[in-house]
Amino acid sequence: MSVPVVALYAPLNAFLNIGLATNVVRFRARGARDTDKDLVLAVRIHGNNAEFVPLALLMMLIAELLGGASLGLHLAGGLLLLARVSHAVGMPRKAPNPLRSFGVVATWGTIVALGIYCLLLRMH
Repeated sequence: MSVPVVALYAPLNAFLNIGLATNVVRFRARGARDTDKDLVLAVRIHGNNAEFVPLALLMMLIAELLGGASLGLHLAGGLLLLARVSHAVGMPRKAPNPLRSFGVVATWGTIVALGIYCLLLRMH
C-alpha cells in the first residue's frame, strides 16, 4: 500500500530536523561548551523537534495505512510542519511568545488528533 501523504511530510520534517542539527554542529564547531547559552538553546530546539516529530509521523502513517482521508492527513502534515518551524523560530525569543506557544499547542494537538483519528479508523 502506498503512503503518498506521509511520503511528502516525512522528508520535509527530516530536512527541518537536519537543519536544526546543523545549527547545533555550527555552535560546537566554533568551540561552544555545554554551558554556552546559544548552544544549549540550539540543542533544546533540535531535541524538542526530534522528540515529537517521529511520534506525529507515526500517527500519520498509521492513519494513512488505515485508509485515512488524504485531505485531513495533508492538513495534519502541514500543520505539524508549520508548528515545528514556528516553535524553532519562537524558542530564542523571550517567553512566553505566540510563535513558541503555537508550536507547542499545534504539535501536541496534531498528535492527539491523529491518535484519535487512528482509533476511529480502526473501529470501522
